[in-house]
Amino acid sequence: MSSTLRKILVINPGSTSTKVAVYHDERPLLVKTIHYSADELAQFPDSFAQLPTRRERLLETLAAEGIPFDFDAIIARGGLTHPIPAGVYAVNDTMLRDTRHGERQHVCNIGCHIAAALARQLPACLALVADPEIVDEMLPEAHLCGRPEMRRASVWHALNQRATARRHAKIQGCATKTSTSSSPTWAAASPSGRIVMASASK
Repeated sequence: MSSTLRKILVINPGSTSTKVAVYHDERPLLVKTIHYSADELAQFPDSFAQLPTRRERLLETLAAEGIPFDFDAIIARGGLTHPIPAGVYAVNDTMLRDTRHGERQHVCNIGCHIAAALARQLPACLALVADPEIVDEMLPEAHLCGRPEMRRASVWHALNQRATARRHAKIQGCATKTSTSSSPTWAAASPSGRIVMASASK
């Protein structure tokens, strides 16, 4: 990667849109949402059938905005594989296989595939994902539920909620791991900064 300027493409596929951003280091050059109509998506049997369309629309958007297809890293929303700690991960063959054939299927699973396909077109470009929705840093007791033979799984919007926690901690002038916060959908209250619970309350 460039030692003076890092050019980064960010991809966040959602059920009816793809959010895309381009950064030079931490400076945003483009933040845009590509929308898809219900009729446009209805022709596809599953999320993976949308891959070519989403990839081409993304490239068309970059061209229309005058953004050269020249990046040091392409980072996408992570998919539903198996529980892992939070962080940034390089896309590899195992991740591509697990997201395509995993038990849990969601449009977020195609993010790493789009990143990998685009990165292969560029020399020395990294394909990455960040904080996938199966991040599991829950305390052991948080996995307990009403029946001993069952275990609560950690599936949550880790990317958004960890980013919100970091932003909140910055505003409050404290480290994320010492910040305590709760809402109807999540709670993070641990000296280590680990998630205590990640499920919606009714």
